[in-house]
Amino acid sequence: MPAFKSSTAADQRFNVNLSILFTELPLLERPAAAAAAGFTAVELWWPWIDTPTPERAETDALKKAIEDAGVQLTGLNFYAGKLPGPDRGALSVPGEESERFRANIDVAADLARSLGCTALNALYGNRVEGVDPAEQDALALDNLVLAARAADRIGAILLIEALNKPESPLYPLVSAPAAVEVVDKVNAASGLGNARFLMDLYHLSMNGEDLPSVIERYAARTGHVQIADNPGRGAPGTGSLPLEDLLDQLGKAGYDGWVGLEYKPGDKPSAEAFGWLPAGARAAR
Repeated sequence: MPAFKSSTAADQRFNVNLSILFTELPLLERPAAAAAAGFTAVELWWPWIDTPTPERAETDALKKAIEDAGVQLTGLNFYAGKLPGPDRGALSVPGEESERFRANIDVAADLARSLGCTALNALYGNRVEGVDPAEQDALALDNLVLAARAADRIGAILLIEALNKPESPLYPLVSAPAAVEVVDKVNAASGLGNARFLMDLYHLSMNGEDLPSVIERYAARTGHVQIADNPGRGAPGTGSLPLEDLLDQLGKAGYDGWVGLEYKPGDKPSAEAFGWLPAGARAAR
């Protein structure tokens, strides 16, 4: 795959999502593997899909693995149900899942604080058959305000992500405007102003959105960017998305946050899936 020009790579700060890359390794070995590949920053989906409140020994072990590897945790998801799997978040799902999300809020925030992580991603959750969407949206706003307060307590931002309809047909936030509308509602309700848009260029492209237009409209509202090529959700250069041009545009629009590498390595080891990014550009500056 062709490498990004050094100018593009030098203008961005990249991190590796350890919930989709290096998954051939046990969780506690992944931070060191990312460091061995030249990266100094990582992000994670909620690592314990079966519980929002893991034992302290488990969170301590993950914290130690990240610290021992010498990498910075730059993003963490709140509990989101079975992800990977059928779920796309818990916070708008009435009943037990919403309760699990609430139980997780302080656990996730405290883990993030202990590692200097300043971005927490709250996946909205799927529509539930037989439940009024307005009821789900009201529950979501209540829970997102709680999450925004927890993020504010640790000096972090709260991220709201748009997914894509083909792969997440029950998820209601399947466009940039839909996600940004929720960002605005959370900021208005919390009064904190710390909710931001998570711009995942793969998901938006799967929705058929005009990516240059999305960047132009929403770069200033964006707290995090994630990338994968399309089709295939592989590394840059494996599909047809002009990711280098899009990241150049983001930089020119003033975005200077992290770019999360949230793509599938394909049929080779994850360590071999970074040929597009010059080795000298992998360490955050």
